[in-house]
Amino acid sequence: MRWKGRRQSSNVEDRRGQGGGGMMMRTGGRPVALGGGCGTLVIILLLAYFFNVDPMQLLETASQMEPPVAESGSPAQSTNPNDEIGAFVRTLKGDAEEVWSSIFAESGRRYEPARLVLYSGYTRMPGGVASAATGPFYLPYDRTVYLDTSFFDEMRNRFRAGGDFAYAYVLTHEIGHHVQNLLGYTEQVHRQKDRLPAAEYNRLSVRLELQADFLAGVWAHHAEERWQILEEGDVEEAMNAANAIGDDRLQRQAQGRVVPDAFTHGTSEQRMRWFMKGLRSGEIEDGDTFSIRYQDL
Repeated sequence: MRWKGRRQSSNVEDRRGQGGGGMMMRTGGRPVALGGGCGTLVIILLLAYFFNVDPMQLLETASQMEPPVAESGSPAQSTNPNDEIGAFVRTLKGDAEEVWSSIFAESGRRYEPARLVLYSGYTRMPGGVASAATGPFYLPYDRTVYLDTSFFDEMRNRFRAGGDFAYAYVLTHEIGHHVQNLLGYTEQVHRQKDRLPAAEYNRLSVRLELQADFLAGVWAHHAEERWQILEEGDVEEAMNAANAIGDDRLQRQAQGRVVPDAFTHGTSEQRMRWFMKGLRSGEIEDGDTFSIRYQDL
């Protein structure tokens, strides 16, 4: 992926080095050590299976525990000239700001950029603590993407889904959630959480996540038009990443079976297909995952 030499976003706060490494939590009365990143997600899913515990409760517990975390100061930029991952993330963030500002302007709207917090281990967020255990995520409340960059290592080492464009897919998926928030989709889904049975709400979550995959593809479409970012093998990297983090694949790895009613992000095939649809189309209107029959997603 060609990414060097372009504007880097100033809407990035670098807290790396201020957090911690691991934590202890109890499951069924037993202490369990948790590290960080995607590997911890697999561990949590395994624990949920063996101890018959709701995995979402474990994830919430892991992310809300209060380790010793340093308070963050003012937004910081790395001054290390060898900080390639920081430069990469800030450049991608700048690319996304330009692409989405242009797309919103075409329909008479104003794009308000998300914040992005880089951290390592843990960092404070509104209402609790962000942990590497949950992977990258977008918090609608403060319109911020939280990213422990060790997740990229997890993608490469544990899931064999490395590569700069694979990492770009993950980051722009989270920024896609910010776009959804600005367009009102996020609130429409989240306000149904206490009104619907879990399985029905999960289907809404799948629609939201697949739309974010589509929006990541829309970003890639316009970034390629503007800067010719794609190199040989880049699209395959993104497809490999989408395939690695599909609900069906993660469930099969964690518990040996697939439970469709527990899907929250979509299958590997769905995630790959919606990203590619956005990449080919480049039009937000083609990504209305809410008007399609669920079985046709």
